[in-house]
Amino acid sequence: MSSFNNPHHFYLFAMKNGKKKLGYGTDPDDAYNNLKLRLAEKEMDAIIKDQVVMIPQRELQKHARELG
Repeated sequence: MSSFNNPHHFYLFAMKNGKKKLGYGTDPDDAYNNLKLRLAEKEMDAIIKDQVVMIPQRELQKHARELG
């Protein structure tokens, strides 16, 4: 199955330190699971899973300062 059949989006997850983590996936759960693949357990513990916002790709630069 092609990934073009399932659109992907950018998601910003809030962190306990006030910063945000950028995830990518078909929905927030998929984006969170993708973060699990590339982050250490300690880094994942800092993410607040239920505080997530979907952003369009064209607005990514507006949020660059918030990333941590």
